[in-house]
Amino acid sequence: MVGGVLQITGLLVGGIGTVGTFAVTGMPQWRVSAFIENNIIVFETIWEGLWMHCIRQANIRMQCKVYDSVLALSPDLQASRGLMCAGSVLSFLAFVVAIIGMKCMWCAQRNRQAKGYVILTAGLLFILSGAVELIPLCWVANTIISDFYNPMVNTAQKRELGEALYLGWVAAFCLIAAGAIFCCFCRCCEKTRSYGYSAPTHYSTRSQHLHRKTESSYSISQYV
Repeated sequence: MVGGVLQITGLLVGGIGTVGTFAVTGMPQWRVSAFIENNIIVFETIWEGLWMHCIRQANIRMQCKVYDSVLALSPDLQASRGLMCAGSVLSFLAFVVAIIGMKCMWCAQRNRQAKGYVILTAGLLFILSGAVELIPLCWVANTIISDFYNPMVNTAQKRELGEALYLGWVAAFCLIAAGAIFCCFCRCCEKTRSYGYSAPTHYSTRSQHLHRKTESSYSISQYV
């Protein structure tokens, strides 16, 4: 019962993290224009993402344009593209492996060790995908904060942390939490199997002892 609850919880949390990872990868709100000092044009907001940059003006619909070249991006955004794509693939693969492991656990009761390995693989993939996702998020956030407090950077070029970064941190936390849940489930299964293996040994030893005791008493009575 507890194992089933852990599996369902891990799958739900991992699914939320997977969907969030795909959403963050496509969102343009990684860098948002900062309204500080002389930059007080609040009716125009600039968003910069991994694939496009957008300009949102008051009473006018948002206009977005895909980057003309990858070389036009800063190094942190260039690396974030590949890392976020890798994190998305890993999270999706972990989700699929987790579903396969759950189906195996519910449909069949034999070969539990192989099923445990499937669930453990899903947990490790979830943790790996969350770690891969944290790298570009923290890198971009560090660059934004460094440029914000750098007096050499023009005020119009300074940016603030966008909504995509906060959503990405939540998604990465969900992926790591899902991986930890699946790993804990495998740990519980290992303990259950070890208890299950030790019980028959104890029972057989006790049976042999009783059997020998019975034989010895029977021999004595025969002798008498």
